[in-house]
Amino acid sequence: MSEVRALVLTGFGLNCDLETAHAFELAGARAIRMHINALIAAPQGLDACQILVFGGGFSWGDDHGAGVLQAVRLKTHMGARIRDFVAAGNLVIGICNGFQTLVNFGLLPGIDGDYQARRVALTYNDCGNFRDAWVHLRVNPDSPCVFTRGLEQLELPVRHGEGKFFASDETLARLASGRQIVLQYARADGRRAGGRFPENPNGSVRDIAGICDPTGRVFGLMPHPEAYHHFTNHPDWPRRCQRSLRTQEKTPTGEVLGVRLFENAVAYLRARS
Repeated sequence: MSEVRALVLTGFGLNCDLETAHAFELAGARAIRMHINALIAAPQGLDACQILVFGGGFSWGDDHGAGVLQAVRLKTHMGARIRDFVAAGNLVIGICNGFQTLVNFGLLPGIDGDYQARRVALTYNDCGNFRDAWVHLRVNPDSPCVFTRGLEQLELPVRHGEGKFFASDETLARLASGRQIVLQYARADGRRAGGRFPENPNGSVRDIAGICDPTGRVFGLMPHPEAYHHFTNHPDWPRRCQRSLRTQEKTPTGEVLGVRLFENAVAYLRARS
């Protein structure tokens, strides 16, 4: 595949499209930003892409619940086309508000190949307010998720008011047995947060921060990988720079793991061609 194309949705309160497009460009893809209305008017625009991106923001002002109206609008106008896009082996990622959209649409969790039923929810944070902070994350090494291959731990920012993951015990058991729980909030030492605040910033059951469908090609997460596309995005970078100056060592930039998720997606599609 000579060129991997990622279609990044814009419009109606979405505000992370530029960052997300930039992260995909850094990962080697061609990012195409498209307004939701433009896609609905010309759904064939999806056919030229291999990745569909539901980015972060406040779609439709989060009226009637975060991600609800975006999910209803797209499911009504082009639900079958998006499901066909998934069935063709393409990738879908939903970040924050986009994750909320995916679960309301029914694209996640996709248990038993059902990409229409709503089986999980993302609801109001237990702390009662909007959280804007960096979190530690554990990555499930046994997950089929395309985006997290080769990763064990992550640090990413969260910024949401409705990020609490909730599902029935039966659904949680299916997610666990299917290895669909991809990311969990953790402590600095890598242990699960165990529901402890602020390590678990919203009260998500089982500390769940991200899940995938059974194929690993549809992925939703509350933290923002696109917001960690350069080492200076990390809140600790000034301290690291000062430490290196005082020790006369080279400033340690390290791998920017936010971009790694997008690189994994691009690599997967290129290997498939």
